[in-house]
Amino acid sequence: MSRILLVALGGALGATGRFALSGLLQRPGGFPYGTLAVNALGCLAAGALLGLAESRGLGDDAQVFLLPGVLGGFTTFSAFGVETVALWQSGATGLAAANAAGNLVLGLGA
Repeated sequence: MSRILLVALGGALGATGRFALSGLLQRPGGFPYGTLAVNALGCLAAGALLGLAESRGLGDDAQVFLLPGVLGGFTTFSAFGVETVALWQSGATGLAAANAAGNLVLGLGA
């Protein structure tokens, strides 16, 4: 199966999950608990999947389906978290800080 199709199928599942979970937790006019839950769970799942891939050898197709697919559809905040931590762990502390600040400033500013 092509990688694009794997991402598309995973993305459909992730977006559906995000919509369902946010709908359960979100209340009009209140604190955005749904978005907070989705972002936190997405980051937790991304970290767990990367750990699994490293320790047990998760195949390339599974990684493409799950990470940019399912989790990409669920929340892009998980990608932001993974990329920022990877920069930090590689010793590029300044780039990690710039990535965090840039995403917050530009995202909120836009």
